[in-house]
Amino acid sequence: MSRTKRITLGLTAGALALGAGMGVTGMASAAETPTPSPSASASAGTTAPADGQGMRGGHKGDRGQLAADLATKLGVEEAKVTEAIQAFREANKPTEGTKPADGTKPDRSAQDAALAKALAESLGVEESKVTAALEEIRTADQAERAAALKARLDTAVTDGKLTQAEADAVTKAVEQGVIGGGGH
Repeated sequence: MSRTKRITLGLTAGALALGAGMGVTGMASAAETPTPSPSASASAGTTAPADGQGMRGGHKGDRGQLAADLATKLGVEEAKVTEAIQAFREANKPTEGTKPADGTKPDRSAQDAALAKALAESLGVEESKVTAALEEIRTADQAERAAALKARLDTAVTDGKLTQAEADAVTKAVEQGVIGGGGH
């Protein structure tokens, strides 16, 4: 294969991988949740996103689903969980001076810990139980996203839009956190 063709193929593969990654990132951030800021009702200087996932876009793109899943896992009424999440969200709304600098991300573990603590206090449930439930929900969501990405990439390979090597490269880039939407 000529050098020009190899370079062209390499650039094309890179562009396809980037395009697929942008698509995955776009799906993940479709309903971007603002980064919360500390408040008097938040735990000792830590904050968490209102969706409890430490990621943009919320749980399955639906905050109500997070409340439903948490209620089931914790054995608590969904309305109480919804109310507790809403109260946490209101208490941790970001202000202009507290938003992170461009290109920086809030500390996910600190956010998750603050949310778990706040929900545990509001719901009268052990914090460790809330933490475990949030982790289970996140793991299930990540598995769903990975399966959906694999299905889309398999279809692209079958349709001749991508080679298997290109699809594998996109999968690896997502898994390694090079492009968004995957296994962080």
